[in-house]
Amino acid sequence: MNTYALIGKNIDYSFSRQYFTEKFKREGIADCQYINFDIQSLDELPALLASTPNVKGMNVTIPYKRDISQLLSAIDTTAHQIGAVNTIKVTPIGLIGYNTDYYGFAESLRPLLRPEHTHALILGTGGASSAVAYALSQLGISYRFVSRTPAIGQFAYTDLTRSLLLKYLLIINCTPLGTFPNISDCPPLPYQHLNASHLLYDLIYNPAETTFLAKGKKQGATTCNGQRMLELQAEKAWQIWQNEAGN
Repeated sequence: MNTYALIGKNIDYSFSRQYFTEKFKREGIADCQYINFDIQSLDELPALLASTPNVKGMNVTIPYKRDISQLLSAIDTTAHQIGAVNTIKVTPIGLIGYNTDYYGFAESLRPLLRPEHTHALILGTGGASSAVAYALSQLGISYRFVSRTPAIGQFAYTDLTRSLLLKYLLIINCTPLGTFPNISDCPPLPYQHLNASHLLYDLIYNPAETTFLAKGKKQGATTCNGQRMLELQAEKAWQIWQNEAGN
């Protein structure tokens, strides 16, 4: 039985486990299972791998997308540039890290883009935001990060004036604000300044419409949640696992 797994912390909800379990059943993929490696520290991972036979590949989620690199034998060039790993291929030479988040985001965003979407705000500075920034660069879209504790070159939420939001018409939420069960939470934006030219993208998929998206929609903005991104990054991970060369 070939085993695939999700590495994360407090991941009972696990999109990946449900998605791949259904994929294996739907596509008649025999002798494969997908499990959770729900760990409190990455120190637990080596023993888990040693005790779990035939692990072929893993996904990585919060909060380990950056720190997982210390356990890898090699990192794909793109994942290295992003600075975060969400997919691991188990090979004879060790664990090799990849990033498929950027692909899932870019391909799910592309059909929604309009000519005016030339500048983007990335809310949050975690591992997922790095993949989003890389994807925006590939799409030729300028971006700035927004943080509660901004570094040099980043915006604070209090910086987001009406004139600024009229320039940055694409806004991507990479924070966990609004995730179930805390569905009333949302990033502290001046939502009254949004309009029909804005495109709001939320990496969260549960609930399907976060408060962030609902507030944007009320102002006429186009909205999209993270469901399609997750599906696309999962399929890209599967391709990596099935390709012996790892490309």
